[in-house]
Parts: sequence; C-alpha cells; structure tokens
Amino acid sequence: MNEKFDCIVVGAGPAGSAAALAMAREGLKVILLERGEYPGAKNVFGGVLYRQQIEEMVPDFLQEKNPPIERYIVEQRLWMMGKESAVTFGHRNEAYKNPYNCFTGIRAKFDQWFAEKAVAAGALPVYETVVLDLIREGDRVVGVRTDREDGDLYADVVVIADGVNSLLGKSLGVHREWNPDEVSLAVKEIIMLPKEKIEDRFGLEGDEGVTIEFMGETSKGMAGMGFMYTNKESISLGIGVMVGHLRKSGLKPHDLLEEVKRHPSIRKLIQGGEVKEYAAHLIPEGGYHSIPPLSGNGWCITGDAAQLVNFVHREGTNLAMVSGRLAAEAIIEAKQRGDFSAASLKRYDDAIRSTFVMNDLKKYKGMHALLKEQDPKLLFEQLPKAVNEAAYEMFLVNGISKAEKQKKAVKIIKQAAGGSMNLVKLGMKGWRAING
Repeated sequence: MNEKFDCIVVGAGPAGSAAALAMAREGLKVILLERGEYPGAKNVFGGVLYRQQIEEMVPDFLQEKNPPIERYIVEQRLWMMGKESAVTFGHRNEAYKNPYNCFTGIRAKFDQWFAEKAVAAGALPVYETVVLDLIREGDRVVGVRTDREDGDLYADVVVIADGVNSLLGKSLGVHREWNPDEVSLAVKEIIMLPKEKIEDRFGLEGDEGVTIEFMGETSKGMAGMGFMYTNKESISLGIGVMVGHLRKSGLKPHDLLEEVKRHPSIRKLIQGGEVKEYAAHLIPEGGYHSIPPLSGNGWCITGDAAQLVNFVHREGTNLAMVSGRLAAEAIIEAKQRGDFSAASLKRYDDAIRSTFVMNDLKKYKGMHALLKEQDPKLLFEQLPKAVNEAAYEMFLVNGISKAEKQKKAVKIIKQAAGGSMNLVKLGMKGWRAING
C-alpha cells in the first residue's frame, strides 16, 4: 500500500475509534489498524460505559434500534468485605434515568459498533494487522511498519492507541516498562443467568442495572478491588490486584477469582450461573505521575497507552474516548495549518489538561504513593475485617448497652490500625491522597 494518509490510527478501541471517527467526519484520509480479527476481539474491560462521552461522538446513539449497551445503571454499591460478611454503602436514584448516567456493556459488541461509526464516516479499516514499529525520519514519525507484505504505511500523523503495553510508546521512549506497583492484573468471568433471575436477585426492573465494587478480604491482603456488574442476561464478575503483590503472594489469578465466587454475598447472586467467558487484562494504575508526554513530531498517544485511567473511580473508557477526540481535533487543526510538528500538536496536550480527565487524575495523584507506602494488609484486610467486626457488634442484640457496644466497636477499629494515633495519621494521609 503506497498511498499516504493524513493519519494512521493504531488500535480500534474506544480511544482509537474516537480519533478515527472525528477525523473522518472532517474529511481527513484515515486508516484504522487493529491487531484483532475485529475491534474488541483482543480487548477486555470491567463493563461500564458512560453516556456523555459516547453522546459527544454519536449524539443519537440511544435512539438506535440496538444500541451497544446492556443495562442502564440506576444503582451503585460499594462493599467492604469480611471473610463471610460485608459492610455495604450505595446509592440508588431514579434521576439516573433522565438522562442516563452510565451503562454496562460488552467490549466486543461496543468496540465493533464504535469502529463501524468511524468506517461509515470514511475511515479505512484494516484488521488482523500487527504494527511492528514506527517509521521515522530523524525525530519525526512518518508512518508505521506492519506484519503485512509491503506493509509500510505513511502518514502526516500517527495516533497511538495500542493499549496498556503500548509497543509503539516504548519505541518512542515515552512508554517505559511498568513497575509492578503501577499496573494491576484483572481477571474476569461472564456468568450467564436468566434475565428474570438477575432482576429478582438485584432488585431491578426491565433494563435497569446495578454495579457493585468490593474491597477487603477478597483480595487476600493485596491492594485490589473486585467488581460485579449486571448485563441483560449475564453477570460480569472480576477482581484486579497489583501485579507486584500478586507475584509475592504466589496466588494464581484464576484461583483468586474462585475464592471471590465462594464469598456468601457473591455466591448467592451468581448461584446457578454458567461461565461463558474468562479473560485477564492489565490495567494501568500509575496515575497522574505516570502519564507520558502526549504528543510529539508526527504523533499523539491516547487512552490506556497514555496511562489515562482513573483507578480510584474505575473509569477508563470515558477518558479514552475524550483523549481520542481531542487528539483528532488537534490533528484537524494541524492539517489546516500544514504543520504536524510537536509545537503544533501540543494543542492536544493543552486541551486534555483543561478537561476533567487531567483534573481528576491530578486530584488523586497522591493515591499511588499511599498504596505504595502503606502496608496493603492494613488497608485491604485488617481494617475491612475490623469494620465488619465492629458492625457485627453494633447490630447484635445481646443485652449489652449500646454505649458499651460503641466503645467496643471503636476499640476494634483502633486496634486494627495499631492505635488511635496511627488511625489519625492514616486518615490524614488518605485525605491528602484524594485531594491532590
């Protein structure tokens, strides 16, 4: 293929397809490369999609006959897990229906649908193609080298959207190998259940959905979170833990998930279900301080490849779509000027730093250091266990006065933290970590 493109997009996930769609709509000559058999074939995520960011790209998607969504989320729950117990927090609100806030989704369905929008706008799809390296002239990126015969492709700009391990980012030198405490390994199962059972067990009506995220003894003392999301006729159940902690534990990810499934609070919700799919995926969790330069001479980097994941709120697809769209807008302007230099494409960096994407990541910039410095057993085992024991004491009616019960509950939590001062210090560290 000897023709030159305005832009080569590497990766047809949410970031890459958003970039390709925005540029194709403006008449740019765009080629969309994907290593999988189809978009989404190689991609895994927890399962939540966000209305606003999809609507910014496809305004009428909810009016389509079969939009790529499973259930409309009306309730979000957080469980702090003991060995056979859970302290629960949550919020349910009918207001999340007007307008919808977020949805559960299946990545293989969503990615195909979204990439098709880009193709319909004029992007050229080339799938089952591995990009091996960038082609450079001096310090300028001018194309990519693929595994196809005569597979060198040339363009004014390359959008790098090749995921958490970003081979192209490493080739540029802006994406180093992750430290074990900067990335989590998430394992996930899709468990088939009849629609009626899902609605009955989770208290749902029609297409309503619920998300449950949990932490505590389910991660076996490692820094990590689990999730359980309702789809139309299945449950997405998974858990992600820091790679460094997983290595030290010697536990196999699949065995960890099997332990999760045996917890009474979870077992009863998935009982009778049939596992349809199992997958594992790395999640970048380095946060604000791990974000690389986002553009340079002839290139932009987006989505997971750029560490744009808010691991505190478990958000990634929405950040990816925003980054893809903003990269495209910078390239469209660069095309109008005929200038694809680093100075010209820096508009992308500047734009993303003014959005919620960078503001949210900056707000939580201290979280990674907190998780790195603090003993994970304290945060993810001892304190959740103590909170559950304290709750048990408070709700147990056994002739002991409520004042005595309150004293006992407070004592349990203080002891787990190593004393009152340690508890106060931990609280102060946590407050600073979530407030930039």
